[in-house]
Amino acid sequence: MIKIKPQEITTPKLSGLLAGAIGPRPIAFASTVDADGNPNLSPFSYFNMFSANPPIVVFSAVRRVRNNTTKHTFHNVEATKEVVINVVNYDMVQQSSLASTEYPDGVNEFVKSGFTPIESELVKPFRVKESPVQLECKVNEIIELGQEGGSGTLIVCEVVMIHIEESILDDDGAISPQKIDLVSRLGGNWYARANGDALFEVEKPLRNLGIGVDQLPEDIRLSKVLTGNDLGMLGNVEEIPDETDVNEYKLMELSDLFMDFQDDAITLERKLHEKAHAHLLNGEVQDAWKTLLAFNDR
Repeated sequence: MIKIKPQEITTPKLSGLLAGAIGPRPIAFASTVDADGNPNLSPFSYFNMFSANPPIVVFSAVRRVRNNTTKHTFHNVEATKEVVINVVNYDMVQQSSLASTEYPDGVNEFVKSGFTPIESELVKPFRVKESPVQLECKVNEIIELGQEGGSGTLIVCEVVMIHIEESILDDDGAISPQKIDLVSRLGGNWYARANGDALFEVEKPLRNLGIGVDQLPEDIRLSKVLTGNDLGMLGNVEEIPDETDVNEYKLMELSDLFMDFQDDAITLERKLHEKAHAHLLNGEVQDAWKTLLAFNDR
C-alpha cells in the first residue's frame, strides 16, 4: 500500500483522495436565507445525522480551496441560525447539482435550478417541494475547523420539524429505501443510487449474541471458497444446527453430491463450500451451516 502524509501533498489532491475513499456520502440540500430574507440553495455532501434525542444533523460548508472564501450558506446560517435540509433522491439529482453552481450573491438558486420553494412552519428558509423529506432546523452551533482553503465549518443543526412525503412510506409507516430512492456522493463527478441491486440487508448483531468467526471450525474459517462476508454471516448465529438437523438435511438435499464425490474428499469439500456460499448469497444462513457441517459428518 502507498503511504501519504497529508501535509506533504496539495490540498486539492488530499481532498480528492479523501472524497474518493470516504463515501458514498449523503447529501444535505441546504436552504437558507440571508439577513434580508433572500433565499439560497446549495448541496453539501459532508453531512450526516449524529443524534436522535435531541435530533441533531451536521453538515460542513468548506472554504473554497482556490481563494479561501466562504460560501453564502455559511454566512446565512451565521446571520439567521436557521436552515432547511432537504434530502436528495434520484429524480432531483441533476437539478440539485445545478444548484451548486457558484452564482453571484443575490441569485436565487431555486429559480436557476427549477425547484419549487414552499414555506416552512417553524423557520424562515423555504423547503424544496420536490424533496421527499425536508428537515426544518435551528442552528445550535457553528464550529470553524480552520482558516485556510479547504477547511470545513461544522454547522450543528437541531431538527424542529420533519416533513415526509407519504408515498415513500412502507406498510409499517417506515421510510422505504426502495421508494425514497436516495442518491449520494462519491469522488469526482460520481454519485451512487441507493436502489435496485445496490440495496442489501445485513442482520444487526444487536439482536443476538453471535458465536463469532473465532468459533467457526478451522476448515470453515480457513476456507478458500468462503469470503469474509460469508464468515461474518456464519459467525452471527447464536448456535449452530444440531447433528440431527444436519443429517436430515444431508439425506434430503445433499445425497447426490455425496454420491458423486464419495471417493474424492477434496472435491466434495470444495463443492459443499461453493453450495454454502450460494446459500449465504441468498441469506440462507442455516442451510449454509448444515451444508458445511455435513462434510464433517460424512
